[in-house]
Amino acid sequence: MPGVLIAGTSSDAGKSLVVTGLCRALRRRGIDVAPYKAQNMSNNSMVCSDGSEIGRAQYLQAQAACVEPSSAMNPVLLKPGTDRRSFVVVRGQPSGTLEAGEYATGRRHLAEAAFAAYAELESSCDLVVVEGAGSPAEINLRERDYVNLGLARHAGLPVVLVGDIDRGGVLASIFGTWGIVDDADRAHLAAYLINKFRGDASVLQPGLVELTRRTGLPCLGVLPWLDGVWLDGEDALDLTRWPASDAEGALRVAVVRLPRISNSTDVDALAHEPGVEVAVTTDPRVVAAADLAVLPGSRSTVTDLAWLRDRGLADAVVERHRAGRPTIGICGGYQMLARTIDDPVESKAGVVDGLGVLPVEVAFGEKVLARTRHPWRGLSVPGYEIHHGHCTVVGDADEEFLDGVRVGATFGTLLHGAMEDDSFRRAFLAEIAPLSGSRWTPDPEASGYADRREAMIETLADAVEEHVDIDALLALVRDFRSVR
Repeated sequence: MPGVLIAGTSSDAGKSLVVTGLCRALRRRGIDVAPYKAQNMSNNSMVCSDGSEIGRAQYLQAQAACVEPSSAMNPVLLKPGTDRRSFVVVRGQPSGTLEAGEYATGRRHLAEAAFAAYAELESSCDLVVVEGAGSPAEINLRERDYVNLGLARHAGLPVVLVGDIDRGGVLASIFGTWGIVDDADRAHLAAYLINKFRGDASVLQPGLVELTRRTGLPCLGVLPWLDGVWLDGEDALDLTRWPASDAEGALRVAVVRLPRISNSTDVDALAHEPGVEVAVTTDPRVVAAADLAVLPGSRSTVTDLAWLRDRGLADAVVERHRAGRPTIGICGGYQMLARTIDDPVESKAGVVDGLGVLPVEVAFGEKVLARTRHPWRGLSVPGYEIHHGHCTVVGDADEEFLDGVRVGATFGTLLHGAMEDDSFRRAFLAEIAPLSGSRWTPDPEASGYADRREAMIETLADAVEEHVDIDALLALVRDFRSVR
């Protein structure tokens, strides 16, 4: 069995969720399965143990499949730097840029890398569960497509369409996808799934019967809406995946929503800590009033810094520093807190002034991709680094902070993922809470962040096993391969 491609009728239809749930459900059956996405467009990424960079969703899917994440699982990663330019990562390493006008025409080498990576995975496991990108109905991009039906044609894959019923119009979107593609592509459409259904599924049944009659595609199942299940997103921060804190005296955290926010998943662990209330904002008043302000990562540090100044947010951050109110900058956010930034790489702006609250100078150069650990308060804190900016301490600081510095109540680090470590996160929050006058203390009985993520994978797999006909899916893959 080579593989099956899970395609969405639209972006955010639930492809990542379905692939994650399928990977764990199939692994439970003893099937050696691997996730794969030919091309991801996202500024949320992760560093594998070999130093390669892939999308966060594929990293989590590898966890669901119980296999080591690798660059073969996401051979092409596009990281938007502006509305018209993306930085390209091929097999986990930087590989230039892609301009908007080249998106449909300048990607032959990317397709070759993607196809080679798929062949590598196919030869090393029982089944590859492939996640498509966007929608296969985007016929304007079909000529150079290597992610959806272009990949299906190349590798001889059956395609299962996933439609999000919560958006409305799911039957029309599946029928429209089936109808708009050409005959050769349509031959690869093999089945469909309905995702995010609420209520009595029998109400939907007459529509499914008619949809199958018109298209010939069987329905493999109807997945329910799953409360409290969230996965690492490809896009910017999705507040709906976070539980609201109703605790009296909650620790209030304000995260600045930068236009080119990167690795926003750093904030997830904060939002899931009991008694911590996270607001994602562009309002200087919210930043000023919070117990902790967070400047997250950015894929375009200098450009986002200018935006910070235009919105009055820079003044709010500087005033917090003067008043001794806690602020933390992570990666690009740390660089913004520096005295100067010399950037001939991302913005090509040269030397610009930072916010000047940390005694650091930043020079952009060769990209760093690494999994690292750093000491703090007797802890060994794990994380990962993805950055072009190299920070040099040029003045007095109160102390080292992970791989960065602290001055007063302002902290800076290049390390992503540190907040996912339960011991560090709780110790850090417990230290900054008194600085802001908060009475928050960590709950020693609370479940760990990694445990919660694992529990959500298991919940997804349970739903897939209960509501998806996995036997029919596996038979479809075998039969499709036999007739190609």
